[in-house]
Amino acid sequence: MCIKMYLWWESVKTNLRNQKGQGMVEYGLILTFVALAALVALTSMGKNLGTMFTTVAGKLTTGN
Repeated sequence: MCIKMYLWWESVKTNLRNQKGQGMVEYGLILTFVALAALVALTSMGKNLGTMFTTVAGKLTTGN
């Protein structure tokens, strides 16, 4: 009886450890996807943003 309880407890501990590792992997994947989405968005808008900032800076320096 004690051996069965011990084995059950060990399996519970192992499952808890595996779930914590799984959570870290999921957070890592989410972070990777968010960073990739930001990179794609900024890359696609990069030229337009550069032009817009140059226009704004030009208007600020000339006073228009």
